[in-house]
Formats: sequence, C-alpha cells, structure tokens
Amino acid sequence: MERVDSPSVATFYTPGAWSDRVELDEAAAHHAHVKRLVSGDPVQLSSGEGRLASGVVETIGKRRLVVAVDMATLRETTAPSRMSLWTPIGDRDRMLWLAEKCTEIGLWEWSPVSYRRSRSVSPRGEGDAFAEKVRLRMIAALEQSGGAWLPRVLPERALSTALADIQTPGVLLDANGRSIRDVLPGITAPLRIALGPEGGLEPEEREQFVRAGWTPVSLADNVLRFETAAIAAVANFRVHLG
Repeated sequence: MERVDSPSVATFYTPGAWSDRVELDEAAAHHAHVKRLVSGDPVQLSSGEGRLASGVVETIGKRRLVVAVDMATLRETTAPSRMSLWTPIGDRDRMLWLAEKCTEIGLWEWSPVSYRRSRSVSPRGEGDAFAEKVRLRMIAALEQSGGAWLPRVLPERALSTALADIQTPGVLLDANGRSIRDVLPGITAPLRIALGPEGGLEPEEREQFVRAGWTPVSLADNVLRFETAAIAAVANFRVHLG
C-alpha cells in the first residue's frame, strides 16, 4: 500500500502479530462506526506493548473492521519507567477514573491493595468482573490518547501479602511525610507508590509500611481524595523518571 502520511483519526488496540492487513473484532467495528469512519480514513494500531503503526480503513462492517497497515511506519517505542501504583481498593467509579488517567500519563503497573477501611466503601472496586472493567477502561484510554503501552494489571492483594511479595520498598503518600519536592531528586525506577483508601490508613497499616522501609511523602498541606493524590503523584514521578 502507499505510505500513510495523513494524521490518524483513531487508534485501535491491536495485540498480537500484525501483517499488512489486520482484521479487528466487533468492538473495534463499533468504535469505528461511533467515530463515523469510512474506507480510506487514516488510523493507527497500538499493540499495548510498545508497537505502533499507521494504516487506513479498508473495510468496515457491523461485526468487523479491516485495516490495511503501512508496515513501513511500524515502530517500537521506549517503555515508560517502571512505576507501580498500589491502588487502594475504594469507590469503583473513582478507581475507574484513576485507571483511565494513569493510562494516559503512562503508568507501568496497576496493583490494587485492600486495606481495612476499603471494606467500609460501597460500591467498591474489587473482584474479577471489576478487574475486567479496569482493563477495558485502560484500553479505551490507550486508544483515546494514542498511547503505545497498556499498564499491567495485577490481582488484588491484602497489604500484608503485597508487602511480603516485594524486596524493594517504595514511597507512601502520607500527609505527615517529607515534601515531594525534597524527595524527587533521589527517586529512581523501578518505583512503587502506595496510598490509603477513603478515610486513610489505619495507624497499624502505616506502621507496616514504615517498618518495611517505605518513605512517607507529602503532596500538599490540605486533604486530597485518594484518586487526586494518586494522579498527582503518578504525574510528578512520571515527569521526573521519564
């Protein structure tokens, strides 16, 4: 096919191997119909694992979408710095919003953690069905932003299990911690970021982090919602780490 030079009007998440002609599923066809794409429109494919390529819509139907891929545009992008967010299990809508924004910024890993105060939140984001909703929201964010990397989504864990599974501590978002301005210069990847759910951590939970060597870090003097604190931290550390 001829070289695709026009800007893409849509991005499609397309895992797996690509050839010069890729057939996408019903969900992609629906997405194309919503965006009112027609044959010949320029689009982009994203593997979610670093590969991007340009192409054009060849065929669009109710249940399938065929893209002619310009293999000359295939490119491998650099992975984002390895930054894992220990997302507190909390309000499910706020967690979904956070998953979306973290994908746009370039989070490496989403690792949900259950705290004592997580159990008092309803409806909360937990279980296999919710994990699938998180994955789908991340895919939608990847397509909207034209990104190349989809965050890894780990199974939810209790705090004690999560701490036992790692060797290197991270940073704990905490109102009484050191200012993020003072901490940033010494931060390197891989990095883990933890924070509490609605209502914060229980004192014993905070002590578990401190005993494990985590660094308490403060973002602001005022109280932040967990999703606000998380996205502010991810954005700051992402800019710093690259």
